[in-house]
Amino acid sequence: MKIRNLGRGGLEVSAIGLGCMGMSQDYGPADEGRCTATVHQALDLGVTLLDTSMSYGAGENEKLVGRAIAGRRDEVVLATKFGIVRDKPGDPARLNARPDDIRRYCDASLQRLGVNHIDLYYLHRADPQVPVEDSVGTMAELVAAGKVRHLGLSEMTMPELRRAASVHPIAALQYEWSLSWREIEDDVVPFARSHGIGVVAFSPLGRGFLTGALDFAALGPDDDRLPDQRFHGEHLTANTALLSELVALAVDYRVTPGQLALAWVLAQGDDVVAIPGTTNPDRIRENADAAALTLSQADLDRMEKHVSRTAWSGDRHSYAVPRTTRAAA
Repeated sequence: MKIRNLGRGGLEVSAIGLGCMGMSQDYGPADEGRCTATVHQALDLGVTLLDTSMSYGAGENEKLVGRAIAGRRDEVVLATKFGIVRDKPGDPARLNARPDDIRRYCDASLQRLGVNHIDLYYLHRADPQVPVEDSVGTMAELVAAGKVRHLGLSEMTMPELRRAASVHPIAALQYEWSLSWREIEDDVVPFARSHGIGVVAFSPLGRGFLTGALDFAALGPDDDRLPDQRFHGEHLTANTALLSELVALAVDYRVTPGQLALAWVLAQGDDVVAIPGTTNPDRIRENADAAALTLSQADLDRMEKHVSRTAWSGDRHSYAVPRTTRAAA
């Protein structure tokens, strides 16, 4: 497994990580034994970065990850988040990044995870009722106290990013980024590179669509992909045609469509890491092997010709918790 650096503070992670959200939320029920086997398989293959959040399953995901890594803590770069709050699984999300609550959230995450420090602690979304400088300042206190090693930000607006990065060094910015969703290339990626910050791409497989194996008919009623307009009507028709192009390219490269999609994300720069999610131990090896596929500029140009940024249809903001903007004072 290739190792990459996030930020300038010495945080080293596997180029391919594991997003753990789907083990507890949004993609239907999952078996804990199978999820634990998935985490163990990831670690066996050199996947070090595990990504969770206090909001995933209202804390249940952190507990699951904590149980799965028991006895293997030294193999893991553990990332979790705060700021999106759910009181119990299935509850609507709300935002809270008040300083006193951040301290409490961090302690609760440490307890659920069964660890004495968090390697990468993200502000999951800015709270429009709290100046982002105050939230990040409290996160910096957690670093000074030894509870957190590195700081991250997720799905911020550009004004929020600029203010947050002025308070404390940031190791990573986490946003949705894939062949089929490339919005952050306009602003976030240039900002990250100008500030020496790494980029962590979630949903690098287009929420499973880019694997070519997503069966929409099999999605359960609680699957969070159902309201995503990219998977409906004329958007789905257009995107399915593009998926066929990706499948054909993958055949030429003798890899799976998912591997080609992950290799594309990694080819965007050595400061980029992908965290595809899965609850399938067999899928972990396929994802991990994508880190060994190196795409040349000619390969990238060919992919842009067949599956260009502008050809994909639909807006992720139709379903997602949006990037937030602080309320006017």
